[in-house]
Amino acid sequence: MEKIPIIISIIGVILIIVLGLQNFNLTGNTTMENTENINKQKNTKDNMENTIVLFETNMGDIEIKLYNDMPITTGNFKKLVEDGVYDGVIFHRVISGFMIQGGDPTGTGFGDPKIPNIKDEFTHKPGNFNNRGTISMANAGPNTGSSQFFINLVNNNFLDTKHPAFGEVIEGIDVVDKIAEVKKDSQDRPIEEVQIIKASIIE
Repeated sequence: MEKIPIIISIIGVILIIVLGLQNFNLTGNTTMENTENINKQKNTKDNMENTIVLFETNMGDIEIKLYNDMPITTGNFKKLVEDGVYDGVIFHRVISGFMIQGGDPTGTGFGDPKIPNIKDEFTHKPGNFNNRGTISMANAGPNTGSSQFFINLVNNNFLDTKHPAFGEVIEGIDVVDKIAEVKKDSQDRPIEEVQIIKASIIE
């Protein structure tokens, strides 16, 4: 009969240990889940932060918000800005009611062969279309985008499957419109140069 209390005591100790381990596991899992959630929230916050680029031109300033869901195109553009590729570059092709085009360091429209091409990147998400005020990659065909870009003066949605829109003008659309109205020659090249004096990342 004396063995029964001892057995009950042993069972009680075992139950306490088991319950303690279960509580430990639950706490551990909850901590891991909380850490994962914090990381996800941080990543989401980081992804929401779009880069802002400033073009200081001889006709006024233009601020452009780059889309964060276009890592190839936006990444390429940001690198070119950081490397100073656009400093001193002109808008070599301007067509009223259509677009203004620039970004060619040679100023010819043929592009700089030293700058590599990038793969076309189409998200087809709302906002990633060639609407008025958006900036898109100029190219000579599929996967030939490089440094040249254009800013849409109107909704040019027939270009949506050929030219990836990767950002939009958030300040200075009046400057864009002013550039569109300069005098051009028969090749749509401004008679008086319209120049990007300095391109920089401000956010």
